[in-house]
Amino acid sequence: MNIHEYQAKKLLAQYGVAVPLEIPAQSLDEVRAAAEKIVASGSAKIVIKSQIHAGGRGKGSFTSGFQGGVKAASTVDEAVAFAEKMLGNVLVTKQTGPDGRRVQTLLVASGAKIRKEFYLAVLLDRAVGRPLVMASTEGGMDIEEVAAKTPEKIFKEWIDPAVGIMPFQARKTAAALGLKGDLFNAAAKFVTGVFKTWWECDAWLVEINPLCAVELPEGKESVVALDAKISLDDNGLYRHPDIQAMRDLNEEAPLEIEASKFNLNYIKLDGNIACLVNGAGLAMATMDIIQHFGGSPANFLDVGGGASQEQVAAAFKIILQDPNVKGILVNIFGGIMDCNVIATGIVAAVKETHLKIPLVVRLEGNNVVAGRKTLAESGLKLITADSMADAAQKVVKAVGK
Repeated sequence: MNIHEYQAKKLLAQYGVAVPLEIPAQSLDEVRAAAEKIVASGSAKIVIKSQIHAGGRGKGSFTSGFQGGVKAASTVDEAVAFAEKMLGNVLVTKQTGPDGRRVQTLLVASGAKIRKEFYLAVLLDRAVGRPLVMASTEGGMDIEEVAAKTPEKIFKEWIDPAVGIMPFQARKTAAALGLKGDLFNAAAKFVTGVFKTWWECDAWLVEINPLCAVELPEGKESVVALDAKISLDDNGLYRHPDIQAMRDLNEEAPLEIEASKFNLNYIKLDGNIACLVNGAGLAMATMDIIQHFGGSPANFLDVGGGASQEQVAAAFKIILQDPNVKGILVNIFGGIMDCNVIATGIVAAVKETHLKIPLVVRLEGNNVVAGRKTLAESGLKLITADSMADAAQKVVKAVGK
């Protein structure tokens, strides 16, 4: 699950991470009130930041023609004028795709006197099964670009999950950023807080970009999270009802929301051949082989290793809500999964939805004989296949591409 920047910073602050004075707002009246508080705090600038689940907001453009989803204002009236052009309008960035996202919340923030920008993140390194702290002096840039062009500028520190981040590791990270004196101490505390946020919130990723060395009003320097992104592990959300409440359904595709109600992993794509598969790896391979034989997948849909008949029926209904779908490929390898359960679900779903488009089914594995028998005796007009390649070629041919 993804959350907004202002929500991420709220979580970070709970673990001692320094964040600027910021106030979320969902109306122009709220923007004005927040901007007045920012001015009263002594800030010379008021920053208005569009809140959507996508990066590149500052360089994005609204479908109305207004440029930039992040603006710095000098007065309260100017801040409200910017907000009026953002709230309720669709912002398109390099991460949203051409459809963009409608801005329904703004973050009104104090302007910071930035001295230097850095990058900091905590994530899971799956290769070694340990948390990884990543830092770079190249803040404000895409870390992928830094890794490609100047990998030597990325510092990495692996954390032992049995003991958590040690003080020397936090100091090591601060030193890698070239910080000294008060900034060094502040950065070490900052790194520790970011790691604790990642650990305690069951996050996939906590990313601070940029982490900024800033000059405070009294003239001292410190470090703050000028921007923040947190992605959370859905499997751990049951432990965090407060974080679950942060879910913004307006930021999610309607079909993906519907799929989540049945514990299905669904992502809509641009093609016309729908996929219903058990297991993420098999789903990726299925999409690849459809593409290999000249087709185009319409979705990623993983029903999981132990899907029920009801989940299979729900998956069909979700697939058929996409008007671009011209054919369906069911590719099941039964391990824990019982192929006959899938077959029974397919028969029920096809009858209930009065399916009119081509359906290709490939079953293999646990109880496959019974599953194939259920399909054969159903009286349904469907196409069976013996292998992934066979299934992919048949569905591509059936849809005419």
